[in-house]
Amino acid sequence: MRSRGALVLAMGMVTMSLVWSVPVKAENEVEIAEHLIELIKIGRVIVSEQMDNINDASKADKGFTGDYMAGQVLERFRKYTKLDLRIPNVVPQANLYLALVQSEKEVVDEAQPVINRAGISFKGFIPAVFAQRVGDQFHKKFGVHVKLTSIDYRSANNKPDDFEAEVLRMFGDSRHPKGKPYVRSSMVDGRPVLRMMGPEYVSQTCLTCHGVPRGKLTVGGMKKDGWKEGDLAGAISIVLPLK
Repeated sequence: MRSRGALVLAMGMVTMSLVWSVPVKAENEVEIAEHLIELIKIGRVIVSEQMDNINDASKADKGFTGDYMAGQVLERFRKYTKLDLRIPNVVPQANLYLALVQSEKEVVDEAQPVINRAGISFKGFIPAVFAQRVGDQFHKKFGVHVKLTSIDYRSANNKPDDFEAEVLRMFGDSRHPKGKPYVRSSMVDGRPVLRMMGPEYVSQTCLTCHGVPRGKLTVGGMKKDGWKEGDLAGAISIVLPLK
């Protein structure tokens, strides 16, 4: 793993100069959308792994900081894609990717007063909340929509639009190859966009809030969904403006 100094340098490049702007024009728009989805998925997994730590009422400082989040996202992304975003301009769209990582870092940093509050066993900082806040911040910076959605959505912010509902039904069909994303060029508000959705499946860490028995209230006051490991949980939806 590279030094923390390299991480700070990489993130600083984004903070100081967000030179990548959308709409994008590239030969690999599909790859860009895939990588953005992967960065969000990695961040959600990290938050999921940290849930017991975040909700530990016996201690204050959890050690789960924005720097930790960013470092983990960059390292896991490197392992998955072979792209090390800590190397300046490793790909033309590196600043776009780094801006998303920066949004993930900022969301965790902003949540520190909640994460580190002792005496409370449920903080409400869950993977879905994390993804929504990151998506909101990233959209403000670049106009790229990043959204978590599901047929069985809990928050109105995650309600699928017509396109997303259609694709979610496709993902739920046993004939659809498991894990395969769906992409389509389209028009949104009169502008050309690339729309991509990447399916997400229930992991062991999801079952605390979404498992069985169906209807039982979770510690956060929500009803469990009765999901089983491997079930379709929903999808990450990307709307990428194009030239």
